[in-house]
Amino acid sequence: MTNAPRAVLAATFAPGDTAIPAARRFTMEVMTAWAAASLLTPAERLVEEFAGQTRNVPFEVVWSHLEDGLRIEVRREDTSETTFDRPTVPVEEWGVTFIDNQRTHWAVLGLPAKGESRAAEWKADEPSRGPLWMGFLADASDLLAGTLNPDMVPAIISQIVVPRLSTWCAVYTWSDGGGPQRPAYLWHTDERGIDGLREELSTVQIPQTGGIMQLGDWQMLVVPLLARGRALGAMCLGRPDHFAEDVFQYAEDIGRRAALAMDNARLYATQAAANRALQRSLLPPDEPGEIPGLDPAVVYEPAGETNEVGGDFYDLFAAGDDCWRFAVGDVCGTGPEAAAVTGLARHTLRLLAREGYGVAAVLDRLNQAILEEGDRARFLTLLHGEIKPVPSGLDVSMVSAGHPEALRLRPSGVVDTVVTSQSLLGVFPEATFKAQLVHLDPGDVLLAVTDGVTERRQGGRLLDDDGGLAKLFAECVGLSARAVAERIRRAVQDFTNEPSADDMAIVVLRAR
Repeated sequence: MTNAPRAVLAATFAPGDTAIPAARRFTMEVMTAWAAASLLTPAERLVEEFAGQTRNVPFEVVWSHLEDGLRIEVRREDTSETTFDRPTVPVEEWGVTFIDNQRTHWAVLGLPAKGESRAAEWKADEPSRGPLWMGFLADASDLLAGTLNPDMVPAIISQIVVPRLSTWCAVYTWSDGGGPQRPAYLWHTDERGIDGLREELSTVQIPQTGGIMQLGDWQMLVVPLLARGRALGAMCLGRPDHFAEDVFQYAEDIGRRAALAMDNARLYATQAAANRALQRSLLPPDEPGEIPGLDPAVVYEPAGETNEVGGDFYDLFAAGDDCWRFAVGDVCGTGPEAAAVTGLARHTLRLLAREGYGVAAVLDRLNQAILEEGDRARFLTLLHGEIKPVPSGLDVSMVSAGHPEALRLRPSGVVDTVVTSQSLLGVFPEATFKAQLVHLDPGDVLLAVTDGVTERRQGGRLLDDDGGLAKLFAECVGLSARAVAERIRRAVQDFTNEPSADDMAIVVLRAR
């Protein structure tokens, strides 16, 4: 097994519950880019097993494309005397390397021999490559449709056409601001020729209209990448001899599919970035600072890969001298309409609270404001409260507008419901609200969550069935607010292996 890599792709992951799923997604993109879909399952299992032994520290995953195999390395800082398990996946080689305080767990997966036979079959001088091309085109379309990462698409394009259509491939992407032309990705049948080829290409102006060019000893075919009437880039194919006539048609077919995949990936990335930016704008801009007598903690996790806006929200802010407000809400639905109600609710709460309105009066006015949205209105569940430090602890004046019940944990381990649910917001114009006063003695803990916690589902069972949340909360006696929030969050995640389909917000207020 040779150790000379033809290509290397790496990514670093922060510790946490999302690290291993993110490493698996990165591995899937690598396998897609390298046309190694047959190794996807063992590759994902390897990265999961190796990353699972990182002891909650940042780690780096490095995939190397060897001549006849794929090598994975999982690197992290680790000074402990750790015993590493043998991979459960059949591998060519595996081991652990120690350099200073860095530990590297590595293994090599052998590439199937059929890939080489396919390349040889394509290069053979056949009277007709039509049937072979149809299968190749179908495989290429599947690979291009397999990722929505715009940075991975150029790599996939290059790996598709080399070596079947050309000796090397350079993919260029055009930026709106112009600038020097540099390949977004460059692939060569001989990795030793990549540096020289990159230097040759640096002196060439790639025409956006396409065509045939001579680059030193190479004939270069430039195929424009056009999608939806826009020029996204160019695919440059090179070989030492002349391109056969049928290759021009094949390259154009690949170019059309590649451009569409590139455009779809860019649109998806743009939408995802816009969603994340909008989601951030709907959350509190800052922490409220030190609150006398209160130990607060918040956990917020939006659901979905693109963190679609809308859903749950929370807030904790100063509303005057020795007075603070908190809110936990859940807007029906997702998307722009729900986001509009989320923004309206959070800003209205802050504005009216600072104008001196009580919690019940705030909800009265917010209910009317939501109804005035007309067709854009969405009903909203909300728990809103005012916190005032008193000599014996904290007085909390609260209103629950159809929200999941708020729970109080006593130092004795007793858990009770502290507020009665009233009407939803945005449903009944005549609805009025009444605040309820709850006292928290030192050591008492108040828990407020959204239905992303209470309705976490495992088959036909919900987490809060038979008082499940209260039982879980009762086990948190003596913990800080942060520890309580984290324990609830972990319990929600561990309740089922299925990814969450709903946002989750957890607010913990502990009287000191």
